[in-house]
Amino acid sequence: MALNTRKHPLGNPPPSEKEWPKEDEENFFLLDPDRKLDVQLSRMINKLVMQVLEGAMEIIERREMLPEEQKLKVQPKKCFPTAEFQVTERANCLAVSGKYVFVGLSVGLAAFNTCDFKDVCTWDASKTEICAIHASDLGNECHVLLAVDEMDSTKAWLEIYQLPKDSWLTEMEKNAGDAEELAGSERRSSCSSEEAFDSHEEVKTRQCSTQHTSQVGTFLFQELPVSASQADVELDPPVLLLTVRPPKPITGTSFEGPLDALKEVDDGSMLGLGYNHLIKDSQWELQEAIFRSTYQEYLEAEGVIEEEIPRYATFHFLLPSRILEGPEVEVQPDIPVSIGVHWDGNHNFCLYLLNRSLKEKEDSDLKPDVVWPCAAPIACSAVSSCCRYLALAGEDATITIWDKHQGYPLSVTAILEERFIRSIHFLCNSATSSDETCGADPAYCGADTVCPIIQLLVLCTDSSFYLVKAPRAGKSSITLLADRPENPNLTVSAVMPVPAFPSAVLIFSWDGTVSLMNTDTSQAVYCFCTPPSHAVAPSWQPVFTVDSVNSCLLLRGDEHQKTDDLVQGKATHSTIFLFDFNSYPLKEAFPKKPLKPLQELHWIERCNIFLRDRFRFLPERQQVLLEMEEQEYWDCLQARAAAMDSEREQVKGEKKQ
Repeated sequence: MALNTRKHPLGNPPPSEKEWPKEDEENFFLLDPDRKLDVQLSRMINKLVMQVLEGAMEIIERREMLPEEQKLKVQPKKCFPTAEFQVTERANCLAVSGKYVFVGLSVGLAAFNTCDFKDVCTWDASKTEICAIHASDLGNECHVLLAVDEMDSTKAWLEIYQLPKDSWLTEMEKNAGDAEELAGSERRSSCSSEEAFDSHEEVKTRQCSTQHTSQVGTFLFQELPVSASQADVELDPPVLLLTVRPPKPITGTSFEGPLDALKEVDDGSMLGLGYNHLIKDSQWELQEAIFRSTYQEYLEAEGVIEEEIPRYATFHFLLPSRILEGPEVEVQPDIPVSIGVHWDGNHNFCLYLLNRSLKEKEDSDLKPDVVWPCAAPIACSAVSSCCRYLALAGEDATITIWDKHQGYPLSVTAILEERFIRSIHFLCNSATSSDETCGADPAYCGADTVCPIIQLLVLCTDSSFYLVKAPRAGKSSITLLADRPENPNLTVSAVMPVPAFPSAVLIFSWDGTVSLMNTDTSQAVYCFCTPPSHAVAPSWQPVFTVDSVNSCLLLRGDEHQKTDDLVQGKATHSTIFLFDFNSYPLKEAFPKKPLKPLQELHWIERCNIFLRDRFRFLPERQQVLLEMEEQEYWDCLQARAAAMDSEREQVKGEKKQ
């Protein structure tokens, strides 16, 4: 009988390579418990390193593709200055009024003529540095300037003045007549002398009178033929209308009960500022203690910032509307009747009437007439040129467009990318006619008409652009015009719409470039360049102004200084470059699009066009209706008289029978 014999000795079979334990198996760490943490750390480090490498490769590829993309893009056409003039000292701000350019200097003011750019007037003040300037034409070659000196202002408040325009013009005209008479007498005496010249040319100088009001200076400028011995013009000082102070911190109530609070409300005090409440100081303290105990670890790590009184106010002069005056109050449509104010870090937009009584003017705690509370602190605001539409942007990136005449929000939109809004501007729309778009013609965007589409240019703190379109019918839309630039030198420092060309916006960057963007195509079509010897300065806060009347851009540029000049500390000076928009083919880049047929418009837009056309012919229709009513009344009277005559004859016939 055969026996089964083993070829191999008894024992465990040798493990094969396939049966070896893998490091990624769940129970592998049981062989060495300390290796579990090592494996996890190595995996985490490996992932982080791979993420860093992938991110670096993406940045490298993006930077390599950027020059190629720039080559494929249509490069904007370069536009060079059409004129320039030198300014002694450093120019801080610019303003244009009529045929004069006013420059705010580090030591006063200067005025230049736009015809030959000669210095016609200078006001020197060694301890006054003008930071902002605004100019307005009063007529008869007379201009008023409002200059602000923001240096060393320890306390903040807002003062509104009324300028005595009529008395100023009368006094300046009288002074001009006296100056001409004096110049004529001097001319006659010089011609009668033996050493008289054959031809005498009258010397013309310009006079700049000043009225100071705290940190704000009011200047009156006029071209006058005067002699060197003529005295200064004495002008009436501006009249103080309002003094608006920043809101006070909310503290405990001073009311003993609800009845006292209701009496205060009935007394005419305004609700909305948060002062007329019934929360006691002990309740505020208890709430503060609960908050600190709950978030103690976060408060100790980050520190607590105490609440400060706001020191910066943004204000807008507003034309009449039904919100403040009501339909029964008779006002002039082109004269501001109120002012809207909001302070930094505050939720409330306050409106104050300008025609207040003397007692209210003397009140140190002036209360607003209307308060519009917002859900978040107001970051910035804007008012359309017709003053009908108001836009408020909150710190939570929410934008609300109000129809101030009707008193309701026209649109509420929000930027969802968690970005902070820096500034907003109303724009014109090239897709519609100029008389149908807000900001183009106040006559058609006044209190009795409406605009079909409201457009806002929104600039965020990360230099991204958005275009917000708010139609009166339908949902608002948000379009990204330009995203955050990859190159830090392309950070946007300022923007400014160009009223002369619809959908045109000036873009100022940190690298000194000034481009003109078309918001319809999101492309920069032109680039305004200074000469190679100069640069826009300061590039992070450019000094410029747009003359909407003469369609030109005035921009400050400084000459490149050498190292020796910097060491020697030579006197600084600025050059003002002028870019005349009419000298460039801008109309080709911003053509007016044909209007849509009436059948393609929304029904509410068609109704608006119909009502606007009816409104234009309202005076003629009223005259026709009046004539028709008079004729109708006369016909009725004649018919009534004939009926009475026939009735009288019928009564007489019955009596005879």
